[in-house]
Amino acid sequence: MQKNDIVTVSAQSMGTQGEGIAKADGVTLFVPYLLPGERAEVRVVKLKGNIGYARAEEIVTPAEERVRPQCPVFHRCGGCQLQHVRYRDQLKFKAGLVRNALKKIAGIDFAVSACERSDKEYGYRNKLQLPIGRQDGENVIGFYAERTHRIIPTSVCPIHPAWSEKLIAATLNFMEKCGLDGYDETTKTGQVRHIVVRELRKRYLVTLVVTEPEIKGIDYFAFLLDSIFSEYSLYLNINNAETNVIFGEEFRLVKGKPTYECADMGISFEAGPNTFVQVNDGVRGRLYQQAVELAESGPVIDCYAGGGLLTALFARQYGKAYGIEVVAEASACADALAERNGLTGKMINLCGRVEEKLPALLAQEPSAVVVLDPPRAGVGRGVLKELLKQAPARILMISCNPATLARDLGFLTGTLVENESGELVKSKEPHTMYEIKAVKPFDMFPQTKHVETLVLLSRTGS
Repeated sequence: MQKNDIVTVSAQSMGTQGEGIAKADGVTLFVPYLLPGERAEVRVVKLKGNIGYARAEEIVTPAEERVRPQCPVFHRCGGCQLQHVRYRDQLKFKAGLVRNALKKIAGIDFAVSACERSDKEYGYRNKLQLPIGRQDGENVIGFYAERTHRIIPTSVCPIHPAWSEKLIAATLNFMEKCGLDGYDETTKTGQVRHIVVRELRKRYLVTLVVTEPEIKGIDYFAFLLDSIFSEYSLYLNINNAETNVIFGEEFRLVKGKPTYECADMGISFEAGPNTFVQVNDGVRGRLYQQAVELAESGPVIDCYAGGGLLTALFARQYGKAYGIEVVAEASACADALAERNGLTGKMINLCGRVEEKLPALLAQEPSAVVVLDPPRAGVGRGVLKELLKQAPARILMISCNPATLARDLGFLTGTLVENESGELVKSKEPHTMYEIKAVKPFDMFPQTKHVETLVLLSRTGS
């Protein structure tokens, strides 16, 4: 087998990225958008030993699970991986994704529950985040192609609400009329880098990420937004650093309120442009409700707490909860939330890194239930070591990344240990400090390979 060869294969399974896995002439081929059981003619695009990557040229025998994608750039854009898969089969794939990650990465064999479905298969995201660039002398807005920073231009995205199409058109209109350029990562030129919008119950926080503090025509952009949103705030975020991080440190309010208030699960909360809120409102509610039920008692220490909604639910249910959050804006929103909902004294918010705040808090509250809801990179090693040292009776983990979840669970349950170089390796003699009691996936991100997972750990007494 050589590069550019066309071979006929049958996919046997799906990989972690949603690609089909097939074998031909002793080579394992990874083929995007090919489903298990499908027979296809594929073109080999890369070979390395007995591993290869291929592109489907023709689906000879389509699977029953295959459906027509709704997005016109689905096969080019890197945002979605599963629009071609029937939704109930997406749920099966995601439960298997979590189960396989636990087993392969951490050596944990556990019966993962069925994946909780989303009420909305499309149009579910309350946050839109789009890079803006310049290609062939023109401004482009879209999503990055898989594993690149090459923007795939798009005018519509089906997993976002209908307002997203109007916003994309308005942003391009504004830039063209006002002579603004999208950001070129190669030349480091251009004034506009991203457009980010957060929807909070029909109120919108619109942030234009720019490289200069003064942007000509910004009032015209506000005029265009007036025809899209009935209630919104417009921010400029200044980011002129050579970085992949979307936001810079400075936010400048152009129009509207600094934050917006909304209610969920009986809790009134507010959020600003940099406050973390789960992107799927319906699934978020069910996830948080189950987390509260699994905690069983208080006090609760909510790590990586964001704007404090989950911390408030714990405080209301169990009488006391602490929230640890490093983003000052989000922590301030959590303080306002506590006061607004009559939780002052029951909900205590600490602004700082979890690594710095957790040790003293655990020593102060040895009976606390610890909740970990980290970013995709997972829980810091220092935090995990502190948990093993102080050994709280119950730990809840919420993760959007099965790989880092498996790694962190392996460390806490002892199936993974540090070697002399600080690397995690499979343990020959696992400790038994914690055991897993429940693993429940939630489909926070339909049509994509991503999945949110809730895990309960219980101290064994060993």
